Amino acid sequence: MPEITDSSVDAVWSSHNLEHLFAHEVPVALKEFLRVLKPGGFALLTMPDLQKAAEYVAQGKLEDPVYESPAGPISAIDICFGHRASIARGNHYMAHRTGFSAETLTEKLTASGFFKVRVERKGFDLWAIAYKANSTGSASP
Repeated sequence: MPEITDSSVDAVWSSHNLEHLFAHEVPVALKEFLRVLKPGGFALLTMPDLQKAAEYVAQGKLEDPVYESPAGPISAIDICFGHRASIARGNHYMAHRTGFSAETLTEKLTASGFFKVRVERKGFDLWAIAYKANSTGSASP
């Protein structure tokens, strides 16, 4: 995101993006989110909950549909590795290269410098809000 000026945006929204990066690229992306945020700004993130998918894998339900999406049925294997039907059609960017639990996402956001991190599990997704500290070290603007 080099074209975006430091401390220039109030919020960053990322929906189902981080899981498409390699694990070593995630801290780089999170630090970029932090860099462009104004002091007191926040990042709102959502991504698959691998812990929830693992519950289905542990039950042997790897390929059973667990919910319907606009792209069609989604199974635990799709949540873990990316939407198989899209990948089969040549959309290789749909492949998942990493994944998160609520705990690992919290750790990565905190390690990247975010403040007041909150992660919730909702269905098969994780939702996180994390703030950039303002000049007084708090998360309020």
